[in-house]
This record gives sequence, structure tokens and C-alpha cells, in this order.
Amino acid sequence: MKKLLTLIAVFGMLTIGASKIAVAQDQPADTAQMEQAAETEAPAATEMEEVEEVATESQGLHKAIKQKFIEGGAGFMASVLLSLILGLALAIERILYLNFATTNTEKLLKKVEEALESGGIEAAKEVCRNTRGPVASIFYQGLDRANEGIEVAEKSVVSYGSVQMGLLEKNLSWISLFIAIAPMLGFMGTVIGMIQAFDAIRIAGDVNAGLVAGPIGVALITTASGLIVAVVLQIFYNYILSKIDSMVVDMEDSSISLIDLLVKYNLKNK
Repeated sequence: MKKLLTLIAVFGMLTIGASKIAVAQDQPADTAQMEQAAETEAPAATEMEEVEEVATESQGLHKAIKQKFIEGGAGFMASVLLSLILGLALAIERILYLNFATTNTEKLLKKVEEALESGGIEAAKEVCRNTRGPVASIFYQGLDRANEGIEVAEKSVVSYGSVQMGLLEKNLSWISLFIAIAPMLGFMGTVIGMIQAFDAIRIAGDVNAGLVAGPIGVALITTASGLIVAVVLQIFYNYILSKIDSMVVDMEDSSISLIDLLVKYNLKNK
């Protein structure tokens, strides 16, 4: 009986020990899984925090710009903003027009030369009709007068080149106007703000830094806004001018090449 009780006691102790070992083995696994899950969730939480920070910064920047716009005065700041909108609209229109008007002149000259050799003047004119851009229009005018002589064709090319140059430079004067008028409006707002500051001093009868700093600070906002608008529009304006200059040089070079082609064509058909 004692031996039986002893065996039962030993078996029970072994069972309890095995269960404790199993629990001890399961706990690291659960801990590892929890740590792995925490590591997986950590980057997602970091990304969410970064997104929230960016959104907060953008909202803060938007609020700051809105606050400065209100502080600068609705009248002058609206005028400066209108100058920016109109100037950018004209600049973007010019950029799109110039990009669409750009032509591969080497390819066009090759097509015109091949058309002259195969089908004559009419075939070359048809090639120019089917090609967009100022260069093709100039070529068409020169080819249209080719039967009247090389000198007449050359004069026609030069005259129509001036017309195309005027079309390329269309609305540039308005962009330059907005570049000049934006800082002027800003300076005007600053001057008016200074007048208000001195009026405040006169009414108070005492020079107080806090009394003057507010109106002067608000006045300088309009000047800064006008200068920013002028800088932005000036960048677009200079880009447009460089694009036009490049196209004009290309037009002049290709016009000379066209006259050479017409001279060779006339000598060949004599």
C-alpha cells in the first residue's frame, strides 16, 4: 500500500513538473509572437505619425498664409494675388503655344526636299500644309511664291517670318506689366501702412514701439508678397523669351536652307 502511494506521489510530481516545463516553453513562443507583432505594428504606427505630421504642417502652412493674407489687407493683397493669377495664366498659355509650335526643322526640310524631287512645288506645299508650326507656315509662303523667282520667294519668307515672330511674342507685354505692377502694389500698401502708423503716433502723442510695430509689420507683408509674385513671373518670362529666341534662330536657319533648296530646284528644272 505504501509502495502504491509512493508511486502515485512520484507520478504526480513528474506530471506537474512536465506541465510546468511545457508552460515555460509556451511562454517564450507567445512572447516572441507578441514581440514580432509589436515590431510589425511599429513601422505602420511610424508611417501614420509621419502622415499626420505632414498633414499638420500643410494645414499650419495654409493657416499661416491665410493669416498673412488677412493681415496684409484684403484690398492690396487681392490685387497682388490677381496679378499673380493673370500673369501665370498668360505665361502658361505662351508656354503651351510655343511647345505646340515647336517643329523638327531637319525632318521638315528633308520631307520638303524629297517632295520637291518627287512631286515639285505643289507636293512640297502639301507637306507644309500638313505640318503645324511657324516654320512650316514660312516654308509654305516661300514655296507659294517660288514660281515668281527666288528674290520674291526670299522676300516673302522674310516678311512672313516677321509676322510669325509677332505671334510668338504675343501677350509678353502683359506678362511684363504684371511683373512691374505687382511690387508697385506691394510698395503702395507699405506706404499706406506707414501713413497709418504715423497717424497712430500723432493721435497717441507718444512714440511707442508696440503702437508702430503692428502697422509697419503689416505694411511690409504687402511688399514681400509683391516681390514674390514678381520673382515667380520673371522666371516664367525669361523662360518664354529663351524659348522664343531659340525658335527664331531655328526659323532663320531653316529659311536659308529653304532658299537653297529652291535655288537647286530651279537650276535642276531649267
